[in-house]
Amino acid sequence: MKTIQNIGLFIFLLGLTIFSLLPFVGSFELSKTTLDTIAQEKNINSEIFLDKLHSTVVGKEFSGLLSLSPKIATNLEQANAYHRKNKEYNKVIYTSAHDLTALIAKKSANGFIVDNKGLMWWLTFGLGIIGALLFILPNVILLGKKGIKNNGIYLQNATNRGWIAWMVFVFLVTFYLVLYFRPQFAVNWTFLVDPISFSLSGNEAGHWFVYGFMYCTVMTVMAVRMYIKYRHNAYQMLRTTSVLFFQIVFAFLIPEIMVRLQMPYYDFKNIFPLDYDFFFQWNLKSLIASGGIGLFILGWGIALSLIAVPMMVYFFGKRWYCSWVCGCGGLAETLGDPYRQHSSKSLFSWRVERWLVHLVLVFVVGMTLMTLYSFFTGSGTVLGIRTQSVQNVYGLAIGAIFAGVIGTGFYPIFGNRVWCRFGCPLAAYLGLVQRFKSRFRITTNGGQCISCGNCSTYCEQGIDVRAYAQKGENIIRSSCVGCGICAAVCPRGVLKLENGPEKGRINPTEILLGNDVDLMDLLNKK
Repeated sequence: MKTIQNIGLFIFLLGLTIFSLLPFVGSFELSKTTLDTIAQEKNINSEIFLDKLHSTVVGKEFSGLLSLSPKIATNLEQANAYHRKNKEYNKVIYTSAHDLTALIAKKSANGFIVDNKGLMWWLTFGLGIIGALLFILPNVILLGKKGIKNNGIYLQNATNRGWIAWMVFVFLVTFYLVLYFRPQFAVNWTFLVDPISFSLSGNEAGHWFVYGFMYCTVMTVMAVRMYIKYRHNAYQMLRTTSVLFFQIVFAFLIPEIMVRLQMPYYDFKNIFPLDYDFFFQWNLKSLIASGGIGLFILGWGIALSLIAVPMMVYFFGKRWYCSWVCGCGGLAETLGDPYRQHSSKSLFSWRVERWLVHLVLVFVVGMTLMTLYSFFTGSGTVLGIRTQSVQNVYGLAIGAIFAGVIGTGFYPIFGNRVWCRFGCPLAAYLGLVQRFKSRFRITTNGGQCISCGNCSTYCEQGIDVRAYAQKGENIIRSSCVGCGICAAVCPRGVLKLENGPEKGRINPTEILLGNDVDLMDLLNKK
């Protein structure tokens, strides 16, 4: 079995290596006809920019994007500088150089990768999937009988911030930086999934389609690992199946099919304020212009935020979304599961968490109020502050860097719920409701607790579960996502996730000091 795992690891690394090298290879040759088509599609009116491309790019063959990208960026910068100097703002090109390069590269690519998309898919995604499964599946036998299997987790480089973990960290961060800030280098990746994109939406794949497909693929493969590791726990099996279903069907398949049917692209499980651009002017105008389906989506999104969230949290806690539906939580619970023990349990981290996550919530709510004011009044500023500028800052700092680069890239070093714990505004909203108006709690049987610390070690939200268990107190923390791993790894059955009556939900342990407490009165209350 170990031999099979080693073979699987080799195959996986081979596929990953080929995938990682693709941004640096390929052949690109832009024709005059293709450039004219792009200029028409993007409404490019700058003769200077087009002339520069004709003289420096058109008809010339470029090996890799490292040689093509600087040419386009330089020409764009010079053309825009000229038009702004002469106040020819109608000729300024507002598309970023990176996005424009990605578009040109997509249209002008040729050679082996473009001509052999199916083969390249098998050499990257195919090898990656096969190798990962060969590495994971033998655990059915190697892990032995059903039960808790976390032995040696702090003795492995991959799961204890060793060199393997740091390599994974570098890869994930680099991948997200490319995805958000250098999309032109993802062009060769898009060719791999073009056939899949065409079959779903009828369009060529973009870098976000690559990300969506990778997201679903990684979650599915790592879900197999979850099924094997937690096969003794029905709750974990059902929860893993649920997040897989909602990610693949609701976040990936349905939005793509909607585009094919001439409908707006929309993830029906994404809820404001996590879906922070739902009330942006461009989205509101697009939904209204889409007719009945657009108005339905608008009503659906508002109902989810104002009605479904408080109602569902009241009955089931925030776990109904964070651990059963959310795509961010789904990736954290599958790909991030090997790193959950790295979540900081310090008091300092808890203080940072409370301030930071609620500041993000205030930020997104304030930005949305500004957006709605601008939408209904037609004014681009609120109290002298440009609404678009605030949106850009949030999109960059929170939407891209925090949620993407840090939120996922930092899994191997800081745990799997960095974004959910410290930054997600929806988690903050759900947590406020859960803390003060919910039936959900994790009950503890203090008499059975042996203080092994498994529960606290593997709490991805940094909650010191053992401290509650030792005192027999219910856990009602607003940050708890109800993943249930604390109960799954408890060797004594001390912890239980429950939805009970509100009365008695908060049961702090009283300290008996002399005659300060009437013992009979205390017993009667219990």
